[in-house]
Amino acid sequence: MENYSTTLALLNLFLPLASFLILILFGKKIGSSAHWLALPFIGAMLCTSLSFFLKIFINIGEPILEISVRWFSTRSFSVNLGFLINNEAAIMLFVVSLISFLVHLYSVGYMEGDPRYSRYFAYLGIFTFSMNGIVLADSLIMMYIFWELVGLSSYLLIGFWFEKNSAADACKKAFLTNRVGDIGMFIGIMILFFSIGTFQIDGLIEGVRDGAFAGNMTLLTVAGILVFMGAVGKSAQFPLHIWLPDAMEGPTPVSALIHAATMVAAGVYMVIRIFPILTPDALEIIAYIGGITAIMAAIIAITQNDIKRVLAYSTVSQLGYMIMALGVGAYQAGFFHLTTHAMFKACLFLCSGSIIHAMH
Repeated sequence: MENYSTTLALLNLFLPLASFLILILFGKKIGSSAHWLALPFIGAMLCTSLSFFLKIFINIGEPILEISVRWFSTRSFSVNLGFLINNEAAIMLFVVSLISFLVHLYSVGYMEGDPRYSRYFAYLGIFTFSMNGIVLADSLIMMYIFWELVGLSSYLLIGFWFEKNSAADACKKAFLTNRVGDIGMFIGIMILFFSIGTFQIDGLIEGVRDGAFAGNMTLLTVAGILVFMGAVGKSAQFPLHIWLPDAMEGPTPVSALIHAATMVAAGVYMVIRIFPILTPDALEIIAYIGGITAIMAAIIAITQNDIKRVLAYSTVSQLGYMIMALGVGAYQAGFFHLTTHAMFKACLFLCSGSIIHAMH
């Protein structure tokens, strides 16, 4: 049974990557038929995600899949890579897969006639692969690798119409702003690793509970805040929120994917995964940042007159609510909000795309 689950997890992760590789290598020959290749791959990925989602109701309170393999080792430490699919991961996989499939389906008509049609679907594939990697990761170092891949994928998609100066500037702004948060995240991960001796998320939680920081809780607070900086960038929290409204320069289906299920959701999901190692002081700072972002972005949203920018600032505000919920300890409520927001925000962006398409 475990071998079957492992196979499904590998398929879930690598099907979008296979779509990306085939379309990148043979995209010019495939041309306007690219969606006939991309949709079956993403549809199969959705089926594997659905199987894990249904297992939530069977494996109550237990991980659905937990597997780890040695990546490399030295005399002083070793690094493992693997999958951990618990209830949160199974739900998140299903949300990402469902919205990615709907965005692929919607893009068939929306991107019709675009000269880089096949390349667009290739980029969607690598974006979905990167987000699935974050969800499945059982260690912070594996999560960080896919975290950077999400940043690279967003750069390609936001700047897809790079002929427009605004799109070229927007993708560079998103990429550079996120690097600021990612530097802090990497430093935080290294502090945790050198203090506890593992990158495994379960190992870090166990190390903190066993008193690895008993004599220096300030260092744990600093490490937690530094790791959270990655979420500040990805989930567009104050003061690194400036990239998200400009990301509207990409195709509208890309906006739906970024704002609903992938890039901005990654930050909230990461905080949920590391929640047990965050100190009360770190959580207080997280709550304040979330609250400030929620109020500030909502006020800015009501002054906008562009439909996509209204939705963009709405997303920033909603993410602020989620982060604030995590900061006050209500991580179940924050995760519930993350999943419901993904559904309705994807619908709103796809509807806005239809309106823009009709008006032009």
